[in-house]
Amino acid sequence: MGDPLLEPFDLAGLRLRNRVFSSSHSPGYNVDGTPSDRYVRYHKEKALGGIGLTMIGGSSNVSVDSASLWGQLSFATDAVVDPLADMVDRIHGHGAAIMCQLTHMGRRNVSNDGDWLPTIAPSPAREPMHRFWPKQAEPADLARVVDDFAAATRRATDAGLDGIELLATSHLLDQFWSPLVNRRTDGYGGSLDNRLRLTVEVLEAVRAAADGRLLVGLRMLGTEDRPGGLTEEDCCGIAVRLAASGLLDFLNVAGPALATDDGLSKAIPPAGTPLAPYLPVAAAVRSATDVPILHATRVTDVATARHAVESGAVDLVGMTRAHLADPHLVAKLERGEADRIRTCVGASLCINRLHLGLDSVCIQNPATGREATVPQLVVRAAGPARRVVVVGGGPAGLEAARVSAERGHDVVLFEAGDRLGGQLVLMARVAERQKEVAGLVDWLVDEVHRAGVDVRLSSPVGAEEVWLESPEVVVVATGGQPDPAWVLDAGADLVHSSWDVLGGHVRPTGQVLVADDHGAERGLAVVEHLLEAGGCEVEVATPDRHVGFDLATPLGPAYLRMLYDGGVAMTPDHRLVRVEAADGGRLRAVLVNEYTRAQLERLVDHVVVEHGVVPDEDLFTALRPDSTNDGVTELEALAAGRPQPAYADLGGGGGPLVFRVGDCVASRDVASALLDARRLLQYL
Repeated sequence: MGDPLLEPFDLAGLRLRNRVFSSSHSPGYNVDGTPSDRYVRYHKEKALGGIGLTMIGGSSNVSVDSASLWGQLSFATDAVVDPLADMVDRIHGHGAAIMCQLTHMGRRNVSNDGDWLPTIAPSPAREPMHRFWPKQAEPADLARVVDDFAAATRRATDAGLDGIELLATSHLLDQFWSPLVNRRTDGYGGSLDNRLRLTVEVLEAVRAAADGRLLVGLRMLGTEDRPGGLTEEDCCGIAVRLAASGLLDFLNVAGPALATDDGLSKAIPPAGTPLAPYLPVAAAVRSATDVPILHATRVTDVATARHAVESGAVDLVGMTRAHLADPHLVAKLERGEADRIRTCVGASLCINRLHLGLDSVCIQNPATGREATVPQLVVRAAGPARRVVVVGGGPAGLEAARVSAERGHDVVLFEAGDRLGGQLVLMARVAERQKEVAGLVDWLVDEVHRAGVDVRLSSPVGAEEVWLESPEVVVVATGGQPDPAWVLDAGADLVHSSWDVLGGHVRPTGQVLVADDHGAERGLAVVEHLLEAGGCEVEVATPDRHVGFDLATPLGPAYLRMLYDGGVAMTPDHRLVRVEAADGGRLRAVLVNEYTRAQLERLVDHVVVEHGVVPDEDLFTALRPDSTNDGVTELEALAAGRPQPAYADLGGGGGPLVFRVGDCVASRDVASALLDARRLLQYL
C-alpha cells in the first residue's frame, strides 16, 4: 500500500500530484503589492521539492481601504496581473498547482498607514490586535466590496491561477458572522442568514467573475474561542450552510479567531503545544459536508500529516511551517528519505519576526527566503578536497562541518563536551517547549555523521592541536560564555547565570529573582524551568517596557500564560545594578527604574541573570597570527553569499585560513549562527 500523502487527488477537477499543500501566508518579502523575485523563488523551491499545491498571497487585499502594508499582494489594481502570471508559469513549470488568497481585512488593519483610509466593519467594534476603531460599513461600502472581490477574481483568472481562496478568519466576511463584531439591525445583522448575506453575495460575484476558469474556496475559522463568540458548533453549522450553497469547490478549516494576541498564538501554536490541535474541528466539518476539506495548523511532521489524511479527517493536509524548514520535504519522502527531512521544531521565529515588523526566516534553515544567495541544496565542489578543521559542536560548528563535508572536503570536528549541540543541549533540559526546539540539533548531527565528518567528542583543543591536523581552513565555533559582570556594582560572584540553572549546576529554591536583560526566550526559559522544578517563588525583572520584549506572537502570549499560571511577579522598567550579601544568608538585590532612577530593593535567596554571552575567542586569538587571512571574514562576500576572496589563494603555498562563526563573533541567536556558517562554507 502506498503512502496516502503521495496519492494524487482530484480537487474539483484540478489534478494534484499529492495530498500536501502549503497554506497561504505572507512572509513579508513583497514591497509593492506584486510578487518579488525573492517571493517567487521562495515558492518555486516548494514546487521543485515536490509539493502538490502551494497557496500564495496570504491576506491579499482586494480594496483600497484594505491596504497591503505587511508584504502582502494587492489585487486592488491590475499591476499584480503580469508579474503574477510569470510566477504562475514558474510554479506550473515544476509540476505544482498554485492558488491565491483574497480578502478584505475589515477592521483587521490600520487606518494610519498606506492611504490613511478608515477601516470598515459590520459595527464600530475596535479590534484589539490592530487597535483601531472601524467605520460601520454602509450599503455603498458593501456593494463596492462585492465589486472589488469580483474585479480581483478577474485579475486572478487573467494571471492563470488554478484557484482562489476567500479568507474568513477574523476578516471582513466572518466579522459579519460574529456576534462580537456584528451588532447591526439591517439585512446584514441579526439572524444567521443575514450575517451570511455578504459572504453569499461575494461568492456569487466571485463565481460569476471566475466563469469556471478557476476554483473558488474559503478558508474559515473553526471557532472564535472567545466568550460570546462563535463556537465550534456554530462554525460547523456555517460551513454546512456554505457548502450546501453550491458556491464553493473546497473549504479550508482553520482554528480560532485572530483578533487578539491570545487567539493568534493559539491559531499558530508554537513549540510545546499539541500537534494538529484543530484537526478534530476540520474532521467534524468534513463529516457533515460533501466538499473537499483542507486543513493546516501545526502539522509539523510526516506522521501527523499522514494520520490527517489516512484517518479521513481531511482531503489535503497543509504543512506550511514544515516547508519553511524543508521545502524538499515531499521529494525526500518520495525518495524514501523521510529520515532526512528537516522537521519543523515549532520555534516560531518565522511568525515572531513578522509581528516585530521584520521578514520571515526559519530558525534552522538559513536558505529559506534567501534562495537567490543561499541555495537550498549544497552541491559538491569542483576543485580539490581541502582539509577543514571545525572547533565547536554547537549549531554553527555543526552547520560548518556539514556544509564543508557535503562540498566534498575532509572535515574534522572537535567538541570539548561529551555530546554535540552547544547551548541547545542546555535548553533541551528546560521544558517540553525548549526540548522540541532543541531538536533542530538532531538533524544537524545526523547529517554531519552521514556526510562522513570525523567527530571527536570530549576533545578540548588549543592552537597546537589544531595545527597538528594540517588544516587548510579552520572554523572556530567555540560560542560564548555568560558574563554576570554586567551587574554594575559588586555582586557578580553572588549571582547565578542562566547557564548555571539550565545546566543543572545550581537549583535555586525559596525566593528567586530572575534579572532578564535580554528580552528573548532564555530568561523566560529559566523561569519555566524553576517553576517546573518547584520549591520557589519567582520574580522576573527587566529594564524593558514589558517582560519578553523581543517575543511577539505566538511566543509572547505562550510565555505570558506560563508566567501568569505560575504566579510569577513581573517587574518591567527596572534594571539590576547591585547584589550584596544580607543577613541570614540571603541576598539584597537593588533594582533601578529606567525612567525615574528610583531604587527598589528585594531580599531574596537567589539571583539569576540572563545577559547573553561574551565570545569565547581565546582559540581564535591564538590561531589568528599564523593565518593567511589574519582571521578576517570579508563581509561583502559573506552578505552576498559569495566565496571568500581568500579561498582563491588556497593551494598556493600560503598558510591556513582562519574564520570564526556564531557566538564566537558576538552574542546572537541560532538562526544567525547557522547563517554565518552556511554562507561562509557553501562555496569553499
